[in-house]
Amino acid sequence: MNYPLISEYVDAILSAEDNFDKLVNLRPVLDDKERPVMSVGNFAVVFKMKDKTNGRLYAVKCFIKDQEGRAERYAKITEELQYVSSPYLINVKYLERELFVETKNCAENEFPVLIMDWVDGKTLDEYIRTYIHNKYAMQMLFYRFCKMGAWLMSQTIAHGDLKPDNIIVRKDGTLVLVDYDGMYVQTMEGEKATEIGSNDFRHPLRTDKDFNEHIDDFAIASIAVSLKTIALNPSFFDRYSASDRLLFSASDYRDIGQSAALQAIMSLASEPEMSTVISLFLLAVAKTNLSSVSFRLLLFNEPEKPLGMDLSTRITEEENKNAVRDEYGALYTADGLKLIKGPLGTKSHTYNIRQGTLVIGGGAFFECSSLQSITIPDSVTSIGDSAFSWCSSLPSITIPDSVTSIGDRAFEGCSYLQSITIPDSVTSIGDDAFSWCSSLQSITIPDSVTSIGDSAFEGCSSLQSITIPDSVTSIGDRAFWRCSSLQSITIPDSVTSIGDSAFDGCSSIQSITIPDSVTSIGDRAFEGCYSLQSITIPDSVTSIGDSAFSCCTSLIKVNVCNKNYYTKDDMLISSQGVVISCWSKSEHIVLPYGVTSIGDWAFNGCDSLQSITIPDSVTSIGDRPFFGCTSLQSITIPDSVTSIGDGAFSCCTSLIKVDVCNKNYYTKDDMLISSQGVVISCWSKSEHIVLPYGVTSIGDSAFEECRYLQSINIPDSVTSIGDWAFNGCDSLQYITIPDSVTSIGDGAFWKCYSLQSINIPDSVTSIGDGVFSCCTSLIKVDVCNKNYYTKDDMLISSQGVVISCWSKSEHIVLPYGVTSIGDSAFEECCCPQSINIPDSVTSIGDWAFKGCSSLQYITIPGSVTSIGDSAFWMCSSLQSIIIPLGTKQKFINMLGMGNASILIEC
Repeated sequence: MNYPLISEYVDAILSAEDNFDKLVNLRPVLDDKERPVMSVGNFAVVFKMKDKTNGRLYAVKCFIKDQEGRAERYAKITEELQYVSSPYLINVKYLERELFVETKNCAENEFPVLIMDWVDGKTLDEYIRTYIHNKYAMQMLFYRFCKMGAWLMSQTIAHGDLKPDNIIVRKDGTLVLVDYDGMYVQTMEGEKATEIGSNDFRHPLRTDKDFNEHIDDFAIASIAVSLKTIALNPSFFDRYSASDRLLFSASDYRDIGQSAALQAIMSLASEPEMSTVISLFLLAVAKTNLSSVSFRLLLFNEPEKPLGMDLSTRITEEENKNAVRDEYGALYTADGLKLIKGPLGTKSHTYNIRQGTLVIGGGAFFECSSLQSITIPDSVTSIGDSAFSWCSSLPSITIPDSVTSIGDRAFEGCSYLQSITIPDSVTSIGDDAFSWCSSLQSITIPDSVTSIGDSAFEGCSSLQSITIPDSVTSIGDRAFWRCSSLQSITIPDSVTSIGDSAFDGCSSIQSITIPDSVTSIGDRAFEGCYSLQSITIPDSVTSIGDSAFSCCTSLIKVNVCNKNYYTKDDMLISSQGVVISCWSKSEHIVLPYGVTSIGDWAFNGCDSLQSITIPDSVTSIGDRPFFGCTSLQSITIPDSVTSIGDGAFSCCTSLIKVDVCNKNYYTKDDMLISSQGVVISCWSKSEHIVLPYGVTSIGDSAFEECRYLQSINIPDSVTSIGDWAFNGCDSLQYITIPDSVTSIGDGAFWKCYSLQSINIPDSVTSIGDGVFSCCTSLIKVDVCNKNYYTKDDMLISSQGVVISCWSKSEHIVLPYGVTSIGDSAFEECCCPQSINIPDSVTSIGDWAFKGCSSLQYITIPGSVTSIGDSAFWMCSSLQSIIIPLGTKQKFINMLGMGNASILIEC
C-alpha cells in the first residue's frame, strides 16, 4: 500500500475538522510560524493535536511507509494494554480509514492513524545532555530507569525497541515509553518480529525469531550500565557517546572484550550498584537468559537528595570559591547547576548557556552591553535578579517554559528589547523586571502569573497595549509608570488592588474600566494620564489614594457608583469629606461646605486655577496640596484649619496673596508660618529674605523651588532646617546658619546649583543624607564642629560617614578611617573619574554615586558588606569596578540591587 507525502498530510491536518472521521474534535497545535507541530520518523509523521472540547493534547501518528500486519498487531496491542495499568505506558488506539487526504501518490484517499496521549518531556538522550552536570538528577534517572526495567522484566509484554528516543522523561522526572510498533504481547506468541530494534541497543545475535517477553532484557542492561556510568563520571558521555546512542555501539557488542568503553567502565566497578549492573550487562552480552535473574536486582534504593541543596539565584561564597570557567570564560558552580557570570568581558555578541544549568544567577549578564543573542536551555528554572540588566544591545529573548520565576530587575534597561513572550510556567514577574525597556512594544503575560511586581514595566515608553490575565490579583506600585505609548489596558475582575502610581504618566490612555473586584486604588495611581477622558469607580472600592487623578488634564467624567466617594465640581471627595483629587479646568473653585480635609497633592497640576475658596468646615490641608498650581494667585485659609502640611504652596509661582484668618498660622513677607514658629511654605519673589525673629524651624520643603532667592538670613531662634528645605533654589548663593541650629535635614540644599559657600556651626549635631547633592558651584564649607569635619571637599561625620561631596577633583582618594559612604553622598559629582575606597569602609548607601557622569574607575575593598539600591545609577562613563580576588560574586549580588553600568573585574 502506498501512503501520502508528508506535505499532503500537513494539508489534511490543517483542515482536521473536515478530514477526520471520528476525531473531528481535534485541531492541530501550531508553532509561531503557523505550521503544525510535528516530528518525522522512518515509518510515520506524528502531529501534536488538541481536543477543542476539553483542551486535552494527543499525538496523532500518520504512516508514510507500509508495514505488513500493522492493523492486526495494533489491534492486539490495544486489546492487551486495556488490562495493563502502568505509568510507563500510554493509551493508544489504531483507527482504520480515519483521515481523508487528497493525494496524488496513491489511489486511496482514506488512511489509518494511531492516536495516543501526548507526552510532554524530553527524550532520554535530551534529558542526559540537559542535566548531565546535575549529579542528583542523573542518579535519579538511573534509579527510575532501573525501576522501569525491573517492571518490564516482570511482565508478559515487551516494548521491542528500547532506546533513548523511545523513552520520554516528563517534567517531574518520571519515565514513559512511546512508539509501540515493535511491541510484543502474549497473543503474538509464535509470531515473528516485524522489526528487531536499533543496532546500538540490541544483541548482535537477535533475529526476527527472537520475539517474546525477554526481547528488552539486553537493552535494559546496556542502558542501565550506561546511565550509572554517566551518573558517576559525566566525562564518559562526552568520550563514548554519539548520535542516537549512549556509551556502547553495535561493534562493542560484537567484540565486548576489546570494547574501550567497557574497559573504562570497569574502573568504576567497586561501586556496589555499578558492580550489579555490570554483572547483568555481561550476562546479557553472553546471551544468558535474564529471565533466570530476579528483576529485584534492579530495585535499588532511591538516592537521597543532597542536604541543603541550594537552587536560589543568590551565589554563596562557597559556590563562588569552587566555581569553574567554561571555554568562553563563563563562570559556573562546580556542580554546573548555576551560571554565576557570563563570558569574560563585554565583547561576546552571542552565548549559549550550558545545557543542565538550572539557575541563572543574580547579575550574571549585568551590563553586557554587546550581548546580541542568548540561548537559555529548557533546564533553567529561574532567572535571578538583574540577570540581564542593561544588556542594551539584546533585541529579543526566548524564555523556555521550564522557567518558573523572573527575578527583580531581570531585564531592566534592555533598551533594544522589542518583544518577549513569558511562558505559562512563570507565576510571578519581579519588581522592575522589564523597567526601562524603552523599545518593548508588546508582551504576553500568561494565565499562570498571579502578581505584577512594583515598577515591572516602568518606563516602557513604546509599550502600546497589554492584556492582564484573569490570574493576576494585584498590580504593583509604579507597575506601568511612564508607559507613555500605552493606549489601552484591560484590568480583569481578578485584580483586587491597583498600586501607588501604577499608571502614573501613561499619557496616551483615554479610558479605563476598573472592575468590581478592585477594593483599593493607590496614591497617584492615574496621575499624569493626560489623555484620560473618563473612568468608572465601582462600589467595591473602599480606598482611593491621594492625588489619584492629578494632572489628568483631559478628564471629563468620573462615574462613581460608590457609597464611599462622590464627585462634585470635578473633584473626587470621600464620604469623610476629604478632597482626594481635582481635575477641574475652572479658574475659580469654591469647595463645598462639608469638606473636612484637602488631601496630599489634591490640586496637583490644576494649572488653570487662579483662586480657591476654602469653607470653615475644613480642618486640615495635606502635604503639597497645590503643587504645580502655577496660575494660583490668591487663597484664603479659614480659622478652622489646624493643620497644614509640608510645602503647601511649592511651585505656586504666581501666588500673590494668602489670607489667613487663623490663630494657628500667620503670614509674613510671603511666607506661611505656624503659631509654633515653623515656616510652612514660601511664595516670595524676593531675591533676599530675612526670616523674622521668633521663627523656630524651617519646615520640610518650605522654600522648595523658590527660584528667585539668592540669599537668606536665618535668625538664631531657628533650631532646625527640614528635609528638602531649599530644594531647587537654583539661584541661592549665600546662606548663614546660626549657632542655634542643631539639625539639617536630608537633601536640604539639593539642586542649589548657585550655592558657593556655607558655614556649619558647632551646634549642629545631625546632618541628613545628600545635604549638598547637586550643588555644582559649591567651593567652601566651613565646619566649626566636633560632630563633623571636611576633608578634600567632603563632609564627613565624626563616626566616619561621608555625608556629601562637592569636589571638582578628577581623582578622589577617601581618607582611611571613613566607615561608610552615605545615601546620595557623591550624587551628581560630575568631575571625579576615579575613586579609591579604603578598607575601613563597610557600607555604601543608596544612590551614593548616582549621576557621577565622568566616573570611569572605582576600587571597592573586601571590607564592604552592603551596597545600596541604585548606587551607580546613571554613571554613564563607568568602565570597571576593581574588587579583591575571591569576593566577586558578593559584589555581583550587591550591585545587582541597583542600576549600575559596570564591568566586574578581578
